[in-house]
Amino acid sequence: MLDRALKPVIFLLASLPALLLLAGAFGMAGQSLGPNPIREMLHVTGKTALNLLMITLMASPLREITGQLRWQRPRRMLGLFAFAYALLHFLVYAILELDLDFSDLAREISRRPFIIVGTVALLAMIPLAATSTNRMMRRLGRHWSSLHQLIYPIALLGVWHYYWQIKAAVTEPLLYAAALALLLGFRALRRSRAARAANRD
Repeated sequence: MLDRALKPVIFLLASLPALLLLAGAFGMAGQSLGPNPIREMLHVTGKTALNLLMITLMASPLREITGQLRWQRPRRMLGLFAFAYALLHFLVYAILELDLDFSDLAREISRRPFIIVGTVALLAMIPLAATSTNRMMRRLGRHWSSLHQLIYPIALLGVWHYYWQIKAAVTEPLLYAAALALLLGFRALRRSRAARAANRD
């Protein structure tokens, strides 16, 4: 019963940044996007996508530490929200920053190479979002799990994208990098223990 009640709460919390941006765009509920609304939208959507990716990666460690499967159940929803915010981040950049004038893209990339890193991360998220249904999980079988291991390099690219675009005050991106290193280290330790157990058998 608790798990069922948790899903709407997670849905609402994950939707909140987008709702606040929408309120700010229309000046509702006292919200404002500040003097540079495009930059604010880029920051919020990109940061939220990265936060949701990191939270998604925490599901497996929490399940193993606590022995409770409930941590695993909202992972798919969180992953889809991460993809939605990453896509929104790209659309804000393409539509509002570039005015869909992709002739400027080459110049932008030469000035801001972190755009390539972010784009690769977004493209890698597409097959994960497209195969997130139970039907696709059954169709892909054991290959589904292998495909969804892409979330780890995607998170790495996301942290790299964030770090590279910050010209100063890199403390926060470095904290994300440290958190990701811990999560990757936990995964490596788990695989090492599983391999040792298999060899003993």
